[in-house]
Amino acid sequence: MATSSRRMRAVQYDKYGGGAQALKHVDVPIPTPKKGEVLIKMEAGSINQVDWKFQKGVARPFMPNKFPFIPVYDLAGEVVELGRGVSSFKVGDKVIAINFPGGGGLAEYAVAQASRTAPRPPEVLDYATPEGAALRSPSGRRYDAVVHCAAVAGLPWSAFAPVLADAGVVVDLTPGAAAFATALRQRVTFSRKRLVPLFVSPTKEDMELVAGMVAEGKLRAVIESRHPLSRAEEGWARSMAGHATGKIIVEMGDEQ
Repeated sequence: MATSSRRMRAVQYDKYGGGAQALKHVDVPIPTPKKGEVLIKMEAGSINQVDWKFQKGVARPFMPNKFPFIPVYDLAGEVVELGRGVSSFKVGDKVIAINFPGGGGLAEYAVAQASRTAPRPPEVLDYATPEGAALRSPSGRRYDAVVHCAAVAGLPWSAFAPVLADAGVVVDLTPGAAAFATALRQRVTFSRKRLVPLFVSPTKEDMELVAGMVAEGKLRAVIESRHPLSRAEEGWARSMAGHATGKIIVEMGDEQ
């Protein structure tokens, strides 16, 4: 990853293990986008299980990290610079990106492949609101699809079924044994409402599809908590504790 003389705040770790305590606040050069990449001025990043599992070294045998490493693969912000050959975006575009396996989301700026970047949807549902806590659309409509991103103990299929349309689908990105058992039972009983366990590596087209569903009101993101970059380790620890019931967001704006 190329760098410039400009500097930014970031959070990184320099070895496997250590959890939230191993995260270090640093001042490092802003990366320079290479061919096919965009430079994003970060507004927020989302901490997911994959972030701290990679810190633990679960993928070390086949996908080793290079240290020091700035974690978090889910990015959201504004394009401020284009690498060579990028014509699908322009400076000023608001975007989301999955920068896997490069990470970089716990920083004020991050580079991402243009092929894994998409225009950003306009709104989300905050889990702290009564509507979010009940998985209920403010408009009263039932969901055609719910993307379940948090591995939450004790959150059964029955929590989703009442808010789904007649043929609604829950796509579970962190499935456990119960999710697979539920999916199998629904298949043999020909249930119209379905739970789909899924492991994904999203493409640009996948993200554009999800963003479009959000824009149309068919899909809402559930936010569990927000943390400033200066306290990113709090969100990291919360994710590792396994109690999160929605997206854990680290924001890069002015500190509160």
